[in-house]
Amino acid sequence: MKITTQGNGIRIGERLEKKIAAKMSKFDKYFGDEGSLNVRIRPEGPEMIVEITMKFDGKILRAEASDEDILTAVDRTVDKLESQIRRQKTKFLKRKKDFPGIVNYLEDDGGADFDFVDEKDEKITKRKQFALRPMTAEDAILQLEMLGHDFFVYLDSDTNSVCVVYKRYDGGYGLLEPEY
Repeated sequence: MKITTQGNGIRIGERLEKKIAAKMSKFDKYFGDEGSLNVRIRPEGPEMIVEITMKFDGKILRAEASDEDILTAVDRTVDKLESQIRRQKTKFLKRKKDFPGIVNYLEDDGGADFDFVDEKDEKITKRKQFALRPMTAEDAILQLEMLGHDFFVYLDSDTNSVCVVYKRYDGGYGLLEPEY
């Protein structure tokens, strides 16, 4: 598994990079060379925020945690990532051919002392249609704020593609654009 470590606002030393790689190596035996992990560390006040994004087979898992100690934050983030994988176990098991790495990981969990609850299948409970209006990203953010929503779908007037702006946990905004 390819591991990329980046620091936003801090410099990641070689020793820290090796420690992080060692913690991430637990995913290596299940996902092999197919996947990639992006570990991003950024300071926010007295705490370090660690964000891990795992990409494999066109699927993306993301977890984020914070602590005053970087390695503790990394451990918490890895735990959250594992928790996401376990929560999705029934979905993955229903579609084994799509997620062989995760199924192997879950089947070889070392006899964990917990039980999985079979959750109901998620179904669409509401459907909504709306007209896509061409606008800029700045106009979309304004609409998002006026509506009080967490995200807003719009037609980008510059690229003529459907995009999404969303409010981030850190108070900033994110932009999702299709990749062609």
